[in-house]
Amino acid sequence: MDVVKEILEKHQKDLEKYKPITVEKHLECRVDVGMMLISDPNDLKEQELKEDRETYLLKLTRDNTQLLINDIWQLPTERVDECIVAKLPPPSTILPRLRKVPGPKPLTKWEKFAKEKGLTKKKKDKKVYDEVLDKWVPTYGFKRSESEKQKEWVLEVPQNADPMTDMFQEKIDLRSEKVAKNEIKRMRNIVRAKKDQVPRSGYFGAEVASSNNFLTAATVAKSSTASVGKFQEKLRKEKEARGIGVKELIPGAKRKASHISKQPESEANLDLIKSVLNKKPKVDIEKAVSLQKQEDRMERESAVDATGGKTKSKKAGKRKGNRKFAAKKPKGGRGQKAIGKKSFGRKRR
Repeated sequence: MDVVKEILEKHQKDLEKYKPITVEKHLECRVDVGMMLISDPNDLKEQELKEDRETYLLKLTRDNTQLLINDIWQLPTERVDECIVAKLPPPSTILPRLRKVPGPKPLTKWEKFAKEKGLTKKKKDKKVYDEVLDKWVPTYGFKRSESEKQKEWVLEVPQNADPMTDMFQEKIDLRSEKVAKNEIKRMRNIVRAKKDQVPRSGYFGAEVASSNNFLTAATVAKSSTASVGKFQEKLRKEKEARGIGVKELIPGAKRKASHISKQPESEANLDLIKSVLNKKPKVDIEKAVSLQKQEDRMERESAVDATGGKTKSKKAGKRKGNRKFAAKKPKGGRGQKAIGKKSFGRKRR
């Protein structure tokens, strides 16, 4: 009997591992199969949550996931590479976006031309048969250049050229120049497609550049150092480039100048400490005088208000009967004028 009991208990434990696919909810859950999203509006059971939080949340997640999988299996399916794949419908839940939806990519100049003329891109073959070498040669890649070297192992020097000219090097230079020109055209097409202005060039070449172009290129090169051209020595009678768009070409115009100076660091630190320690408060004499005058005027006004406005100043009373402050008669040119002394007499006309 014990053996039978053990087998039944083991079978019961195995059945507990595999839970049923049917899930019962008080309120129906909202399922968005296209977004693979399910939202459960039912309230949480606080008692079970307090007793065993991890077990309760795991059980709740399992039930909601089972509901989502049940809806997915109701969708039409197909087999891809020995796997069953469900066709999801378009999502119904609208999620907010931080930025706007990107628009279609603008066409380049060549793409517009090809669309107008109806040109289609043809796929190139990886290898082409070369009759000179009598073998199959790759159409692109590093092995193509090796095949060209084998094919053109000797080059003819033109009659009007120097017989000592290296024609192989000239061919390499011509190819690199074409690559650079194509790159410039590609960048201009991108700028034109984005409807931006084509940036100005710093240097156009010795054949095309003017004196202003040379001056602009020299100014840009000088300010392209780590110190924004602070320690670059100026030449005699050197001028700086000026005009519209020159500042945009200078890299230093967009970043701050370096705090490093020609003065040693120890001396700079000592000067900074001295300026802080020896700093004295600034006294504004004119402001102090005006404040003192304002206080005196307010005191006089308060004194007048206290006595009812009938008091007279003492100075005015003393000066009234004192002959010392009376105006003196002119001496008729007999006296000598005291320099720096203010006269109180009547002014002659």
